[in-house]
Amino acid sequence: SYKGNRAMTRYEFAAGLNACLDRITELIAAATSNLATREDLAILQRLQEEFAAELAALRGRVDSLEARTAELENNQFSTTTKLKGEVLFWLNDTFGERAAARGEPSGNDKTETSFSYRVRLQFDSSFTGEDLLLTRLQANNLNELSEPELTNTLMTLAAIDEGDGNNDVGIDLMFYQFPIGERAQALIGPTGVDLDDVSVVLSPFADEGNGTISRFGRRNPTSFRGPANAGVGFSYAFNDKFQVNVAYLADDPANPAESAGAFNGAYSALGQLVIEPNDSLAFTLGYVRKYWGKDGVDITNGTGSFKAQDPFDGVPTTADNVGFQANWRVNEKFEVGGWFGSTWARPETSNGNDDDDVTIINGMLYFAFPDLFREGNLGGLMVGVPPIVTDGGDDDSLKDDDTSIHIEAIYRFQVNDNISLTPGLFVITNPNHDDINDTIWITTFRTQFVF
Repeated sequence: SYKGNRAMTRYEFAAGLNACLDRITELIAAATSNLATREDLAILQRLQEEFAAELAALRGRVDSLEARTAELENNQFSTTTKLKGEVLFWLNDTFGERAAARGEPSGNDKTETSFSYRVRLQFDSSFTGEDLLLTRLQANNLNELSEPELTNTLMTLAAIDEGDGNNDVGIDLMFYQFPIGERAQALIGPTGVDLDDVSVVLSPFADEGNGTISRFGRRNPTSFRGPANAGVGFSYAFNDKFQVNVAYLADDPANPAESAGAFNGAYSALGQLVIEPNDSLAFTLGYVRKYWGKDGVDITNGTGSFKAQDPFDGVPTTADNVGFQANWRVNEKFEVGGWFGSTWARPETSNGNDDDDVTIINGMLYFAFPDLFREGNLGGLMVGVPPIVTDGGDDDSLKDDDTSIHIEAIYRFQVNDNISLTPGLFVITNPNHDDINDTIWITTFRTQFVF
């Protein structure tokens, strides 16, 4: 539009003239007496002839725009749903000796270079403009590095290591989120819902598609991993600085069998307080109560040592978990943060007692470098201790013998809005928290496509 602070172009004048002609036509059609003299009409005719080319071009553009709009309306995917997609290519290899654990001795690294993929199609639907129905399809051909014949440790699992993928397409996440008033949000989901979907994760490396390359590096397993699949979540923001999240998630709620279902099987119950004193600083403090039946006990959700994962060897287990995380954006180019988690687990058996409790801790410190060397890129360094049993109660054999250190470095290069490349390396010292095991090196090259 013409702003009045420069000379008007012929096309701008033609646009204004066209609007005037349309208005004059309306006035003449509605008038009961003559509103234009012969001289006025002569001037209009002269202007139309002088700007005939510009008026024709303007009307042609309008006609073209209307045609393209009509075509878009007739062929759009949906008026309520947006389609998003992500494809990951994952090149991976490990170096070092296989760790000793689970009755298996240490030995030579027998892993080969692997090339895997994961593809996701996500449908975001909204019916009011403020709600969200999310449905995500996924297929992959991923395999776990933790198998005994490979690295024999959970500490080498990749960020997208989701186990024995066989290229089948299925729904891996579905939930409906909606507002309650101005400050509250509710979420209900029948499948694929995890603890990080119903709480706040502060780490800039949490996304496995463009963040960390390791499973442990994504988030605190104490607070954000546990028995989960379906359930409900609720969030309430008191103001811009304080928010509370609560949730209940069940592992197998669709199963009506004994020791299963929504309330009699494995579950996680979460409460989280989020504090943001200002735009650059944030903290969270969370508590999670978790329970597993005799099958599938996995306290650390595929991170840390095997002793920390299932200290009581398949016995039904309850765990109380407390987790803290912080993130400080020092400036636009540098962030520092981390987390600490503590777990108190005990067996749920008829002869169990308080002396059977074990204590498991984990922690991570990270440094993030947004826009490193170029806008959109991300550099990262992470140093942490994967979940480790520090106290076995009356049974010292439940304790881990030594301490593993997780060291990781990544650099994400943003090629454009749709493609990123991420080379990365993470190192595990004393794998399985046992100094008889040699250091394992895991190298990765990840390519992400989004659309």
